[in-house]
Amino acid sequence: MSRRATGPDAPGADRLPGLAAPGGELDRLVEDGARTVGAGAVWAVGDAGGALGGGGHGALGQGPYARLRPGPDTLYDLASLTKVVALWPCAGVLRQSGRLPLDEPLGAWWPPAAGHPAGAVTVRQLLAHTAGMLPYTRFERLYGRDPAAIRAGVLAAPSHRPPGAAVEYTDRAAVLLTYLVEDLGGAPLDRLAEQWAWRPLGMADTRYGPLGAALAARTAPTEYEQGAGAHLRGVVHDPSARLLGGVSGNAGAFSTARDLARFLIALLAPPPGLPWGGAWIEESLREQTGGLAPARGLSWLYAPGTGPAEGTFVHYGFTGTGFWVSRRLGRWALLLTNKVHYDRDIQRLTELRNAFRRAVFG
Repeated sequence: MSRRATGPDAPGADRLPGLAAPGGELDRLVEDGARTVGAGAVWAVGDAGGALGGGGHGALGQGPYARLRPGPDTLYDLASLTKVVALWPCAGVLRQSGRLPLDEPLGAWWPPAAGHPAGAVTVRQLLAHTAGMLPYTRFERLYGRDPAAIRAGVLAAPSHRPPGAAVEYTDRAAVLLTYLVEDLGGAPLDRLAEQWAWRPLGMADTRYGPLGAALAARTAPTEYEQGAGAHLRGVVHDPSARLLGGVSGNAGAFSTARDLARFLIALLAPPPGLPWGGAWIEESLREQTGGLAPARGLSWLYAPGTGPAEGTFVHYGFTGTGFWVSRRLGRWALLLTNKVHYDRDIQRLTELRNAFRRAVFG
C-alpha cells in the first residue's frame, strides 16, 4: 500500500508513532482532557496504512453508565458527522457516475425544485454551505410532522441570503441534499450509504437507528429526553432527524472508532473500485468557498486555526464527536465523546479538540 504522504518528507511523520503510543502524549492529553470536559472519550490516529494508536478514557456516562468505559467498539451518535459518513460519499457516487451536476441550479434539472427558492441553488453550494438557506430547521413548528409536508416546506422555504454570498452552516442544506440523493439513487439514504460506503469499507457497526437492544447496550447515551424519561441511547439525538424517522443526511448515523478509522483510511488510500474514491475525495478536500470565510471544502471544514495552505479538514458532531484528515500530511485522527449526556457547554471540549488537532497535525 502506498504511503506517499507519510514518508520522511511529511512534517512530523517521524513523531506520530511516538505520540500515538500507549501512555504517550496523545493518550495523556485525552485522558486529562476527558477529565476536564467531564465526558468519557475515545481517540485514534493513523495514516494510509492503518491506525497507529488509540485509547479510551473516563466513564461512558453518569448514573448506571458510570461503571462502563468507552472503547473502539462503543457506538456513538455521530450527529453531524453523518453529513460526511453517509451523505457525502453517496453524493460522490452520483457525481462520479454523471448523475449529479455540481454547478447547475437545481431547478434546471431536478423537477421537484423547479419554481421554488431551492431551485436557484447548486449542489456545490449545498455541500459548501453557501446556498443561502435558512440557518435553522424548526421543522415541526413550521411544517408539522408529516414527512411529505416537511419535504414540501424545505423546497419552498424562502432564501436567507443570495446563493454564494456567504458561508453559513445549516442542516437544511443536508436535508435538501438527502431528498435529491434519494431521488437520484432510487432508495432511502440508509440503504444507499450501506451499499455505497459502509459495506465496501467493512464498516459493520455503522448504521442508522433506532438501534436494537444488543447494539444499544454498547452505545454511548446522549441527552436526557423528558418525553422518554431517560437518556437517549440508540435513538438519534437530533430532533430534525428524529422527526424524519431517524434517517437523514444531517444526522442519524451511529458508528464506532473502529469503523470510522476504516473510513478515514479510505480517504488517504481509497480501495480499488470504491465508487466515490479518487477524484471525488480530491475535489472535496480543497477550498470550495471562493475566498469566503470560514473556508470549506465539500462537506468538510478547514480545521479552526488552520487554512487552505495547511490542508487539514475537520467535521464535528453536536453530540461531542469529531474527526480530522490531511491528505498533505497523510494522516487522520478521531476524537469521540458524548458531551451532551452531561450538558451543552462545549468550551472545554473545543479546547480539547484544538489541542488534540495541534498535537497530531501541527
